[in-house]
Amino acid sequence: MDMSLVFIGTGASTPSARRGLPSLLIRRGGEHLLFDCGEGTQRQLVRSVGLPDLDAIFITHFHADHWLGLPGMLKSFALRDREAPLRIYGPPGLKEIMAQVKFVYGRLPYELSIEELGPMEAVARGGYTIGSVPVRHRVKVAYGYVLVEDSRPGHLDAELAASLGVTPGPDFGRLQRGETVAGVRPEQVMGPTRDGRKVAITGDTAPCEAMQVAAHRADLLVHEATFADDEVERARETQHSTARQAAEVARAAEVRMLALTHISTRYAGKELRDQAREVFPDTEAPRDFDAIELPFTERGAPKLIRWRADAGRPPQAQGAGEPTEPPAAGEQTQRQAAAAQTNPSPTTDRVGAA
Repeated sequence: MDMSLVFIGTGASTPSARRGLPSLLIRRGGEHLLFDCGEGTQRQLVRSVGLPDLDAIFITHFHADHWLGLPGMLKSFALRDREAPLRIYGPPGLKEIMAQVKFVYGRLPYELSIEELGPMEAVARGGYTIGSVPVRHRVKVAYGYVLVEDSRPGHLDAELAASLGVTPGPDFGRLQRGETVAGVRPEQVMGPTRDGRKVAITGDTAPCEAMQVAAHRADLLVHEATFADDEVERARETQHSTARQAAEVARAAEVRMLALTHISTRYAGKELRDQAREVFPDTEAPRDFDAIELPFTERGAPKLIRWRADAGRPPQAQGAGEPTEPPAAGEQTQRQAAAAQTNPSPTTDRVGAA
């Protein structure tokens, strides 16, 4: 089953020309899960992957840049006659805040469930769970979330099963589901159980032991990185993280890839990524609309997919360690000028930036 994360908004506090407010979309098979919904999120979705009928929304905390896009999105779903139920999860206080803005979205034609989660509470869904992790931020309660897929059966040794008298076909499937077939037990012909994938999302937080523990051996850690090294005191005062601190969490948690988000408007992103890579080399700083594909461990490493505004061209896959930022303005102008000298009708390669 395919799984990918699309970075809908990667900025912090206020939107900029290149980064929208926090929002992250997980696509797993046919499901769509949204984590945080800053102002403008539905517009960001429309510009990138379209506005899907979300299956669930998870809010990390109640600073406005993380939830203010919800009322408008709920209304948009109503205007297009959504019928499927929708659940929104978040910390205690979610019901009160949604009641206060109900006048915006009004009566809905679909069932809306508002569910407040306790710390370390798990939401069971089909084939995976999502757990709430208390983190350190400037509010009474703030959560990160960890998505953990169920374990998968091991590989079936088809030749061995057939030699023991199991008929190829549906009986192989029964063995994989844990049934005994023709006197052959699954453990006789099945390899060891394989772990599912794991994704940890911090929301806003200072470096946090609880998240470090919860993210242990995750395939991907999405960690806020609001500040660079020279603002470490500001990060401490506001209970945010620097890029280097995020990398230290990733290294201690032994994750496969670190993605930096919630980037202050004072940074382009490259400088934060480079500081983090000094501690944890497998670090990326996605821009808005970039995606990370998460194959199963045995099928390869996570890949950063750069978004392109020109839809006619396929996205470019990148592994950790490859540059993700576009050239600086002056450098880009020089390249375009050079191209104009050799090609009277160049096409501009527009790499997506919000």
